[in-house]
Amino acid sequence: MQREIDAIRAKIEAMCALNETALRRCVKALAERDRHAAYAIILRDRNIDALEKEIERLCLEFIVRQQPVAGLLRFAYAAIKINLELERVGDYAESIARQILKLLDQDAKIPLDRFTEMANLSIPMLHDATRAFLDQDADLAKRTIETEEAVDSLKSALAKHVLDLTRQDHLSIEALGPLITIARRLERVSDQARNICMEVLYMCTGENVRHPGADIVRILFVDGDNACRSQMAEAIASSMAPPNFAFASAGIDPRPIEPATLAFMKDRGLDIARMAPKAINQIRDLDHYAVIVALSPEARRAFPSHSRKIITLDWTVRDPSKKTGSPDEIRAAYEKAFDSISTQIRYLVDAIVDDHANTNE
Repeated sequence: MQREIDAIRAKIEAMCALNETALRRCVKALAERDRHAAYAIILRDRNIDALEKEIERLCLEFIVRQQPVAGLLRFAYAAIKINLELERVGDYAESIARQILKLLDQDAKIPLDRFTEMANLSIPMLHDATRAFLDQDADLAKRTIETEEAVDSLKSALAKHVLDLTRQDHLSIEALGPLITIARRLERVSDQARNICMEVLYMCTGENVRHPGADIVRILFVDGDNACRSQMAEAIASSMAPPNFAFASAGIDPRPIEPATLAFMKDRGLDIARMAPKAINQIRDLDHYAVIVALSPEARRAFPSHSRKIITLDWTVRDPSKKTGSPDEIRAAYEKAFDSISTQIRYLVDAIVDDHANTNE
């Protein structure tokens, strides 16, 4: 039994080391604009995937052969969950490498110091989280969790800085998406580290402290400016969905809500005058959202993720606030956007409700 436990621990330690190396190489490739290194990171993700399958096999064999109970069963369960978290980190490293390749085709002035600062918090956080599992150290897990807020703050500051550079024409709009994605992936590394720490606390104490608000289905609507379509979607969804749903909206580059949008929505019985435009980095606990809906091409490019935890949907709708013409033509554009968004929301909510009902049968 001890040999099997040691084998699982050794493989998880090796997987963490591979991830740390990949992430460090990402930062180096970004700094040195190294295309060869970026491709190498993408290719080596296969090693992490192979190790994930090996760890899963070892854990399942341990459970079948040893039939563990109590603490040993929690160890095996935590190992399986942590294995998945580490595999996702490998996916994030691969994603960062792909974004770096996009940036190499542009003459982008990258704020390297800010990305390095984020990496220097999130990567050690991943290391400490894994070490907490290997050493069964609940105190280290708790201390590591505390670092997450600092990473979140850095990501928000970095995203704002990149947006400012874009507004000032120091950075092209084509570079904005890849840079925001890299920042988000580094922040997600800290999220995965936090999740690992949660599993460690469960393993050590038997207390389940994971997944706050798991009974709430969270949906985020995103467009370019959070001045029309995404605000409409949030208000429509909030007016029709069951109480166990929560909705929010955000924009890539938020600006005040269009007066025409305020007037139209008020005519439809939905007052959004008090809804404040928000940037994506102002959405708290983004990791807890089940679905992200892109309502514009900019939003679609900002969320290319195929994450296992977050579903991304493309509902691109023409912005009615940009419509020119007679009042009747503008009104018709708003009606068309409203009806399209309402129909999509109705189908989505019904599908989620049916899925939960079938899961609980």
